[in-house]
Amino acid sequence: MEKRDLTNDKIFSNLMYMTIPAILGHLARSVYDIVDMFWIGRISADAVAAVTVLSSILWLIWILSSVIGNSSVSLISQSFGKGDKDRAARVIEQTITFKIIVAIITMIIVLPLLKTLISFITTDSNVISLALKYGYVRIAFLPILFAQATLSVAIRCVGDSKRAMRVMLFSAILNIFLDPIMMFETIPIIDLPGLGLGIAGAAWATNIANSLGVALGLYYLLSGKTNIKIKFRKMFNLIPEIDKKLITIGAPLGLEMLSREGAGFIVMKLVAIYGSSALAAVGITFRVLSLSFIIFLGFGDGAGAIIGQNLGINNIKTAEKVAKLTGLVSSGVNLLVFFVILIFSPQIIGAFTNSAEVIRYGSILVKVMAFSYAIFSYSFGLSSAFFGSGYNKPFMYASIFSRWIIQVPLMFIFVKVLGLPFYAVALGYGLAEISEAIGLIYFYNQGKWKETKVVTT
Repeated sequence: MEKRDLTNDKIFSNLMYMTIPAILGHLARSVYDIVDMFWIGRISADAVAAVTVLSSILWLIWILSSVIGNSSVSLISQSFGKGDKDRAARVIEQTITFKIIVAIITMIIVLPLLKTLISFITTDSNVISLALKYGYVRIAFLPILFAQATLSVAIRCVGDSKRAMRVMLFSAILNIFLDPIMMFETIPIIDLPGLGLGIAGAAWATNIANSLGVALGLYYLLSGKTNIKIKFRKMFNLIPEIDKKLITIGAPLGLEMLSREGAGFIVMKLVAIYGSSALAAVGITFRVLSLSFIIFLGFGDGAGAIIGQNLGINNIKTAEKVAKLTGLVSSGVNLLVFFVILIFSPQIIGAFTNSAEVIRYGSILVKVMAFSYAIFSYSFGLSSAFFGSGYNKPFMYASIFSRWIIQVPLMFIFVKVLGLPFYAVALGYGLAEISEAIGLIYFYNQGKWKETKVVTT
């Protein structure tokens, strides 16, 4: 297929070409997350709380995948930008294989510890039971989960944002259709027999959809239907030089996520003090705000690939213009999301539960988080420069400050010392996002990312 030139001066056009498909792909997954939570909410508030608890554990595990995946963004895009397709193909092959190996090792370690991890967050026996039913099935398919993200990222980094979107759309739409079939004895609306697997059915639906998404992504890359062609046999040959970079480049970002999710793990323990309704409210809020999250994530994905390709040919001025435009557009869109949530928050939360207490807690949290995301999205847009260059230390520094100096101490004081109502939890979440945004903007303005390249001649 024709290769689009992402290194010319058509900055807005290239940004839209790369980010709109990325946003649509993430949007499909976000819609799935919302629909998934909708169906789980039909089981019980405890089921929502169980998925919320398990999700916090999955996010901790996801750090390992993100370290490798974010390293691959700069390696693939810079190699492809300078015209070295063979190098780009080798990086893609190594990323897939390396991620699968890491996922298998992680799965073996986590499965026996799952009950202990869940019990650390909540002592509610029903929530623990439901979380285990959901969690064992999800974690057993970690290699598929890790591989799917790699394939979409790789295809996008070589300038084929549309096929990356198709992989995400395919698995997300399939997931939406499978959920009620797998979960209920009688499928809602159409009144046909389902498999009746309950909360475990939601996990099976996700695993099946992800597996077929992996198959589609591999087809694109192995057949050469996209801008690059990988070789199946070379996926079995580890290349130490590339594998080392896959760990080291993304290591600071991995520490950022560890900081964020480690703090989130402790924060979730504090939230649990308010009961399962509070846990459910947090789970629903972050599923709803996944719509906001995907906006700056999609812009970051698309812009990171463009910036990486430009840095590959030392086109720094264009890279800088892309980062600034990304921040402005992303923040503007998220401000609109905030105003919608500000007006309709009770109705939005109420779509997922009929519990008055969950709606009350969720309405507070979702407004605070939507506002903080509008601010954070600007800094994340600028941070696409870090993704493209491979200079990821700012993520680590900003996260440690925002989570461990701001969020955790403040929320401990609010909840354990002062015994404040739930609004204090919302304030703690919001301040963490805003303080991290300030840190990322500071490091962007320092300009060290302009001097960083992970691919040299």
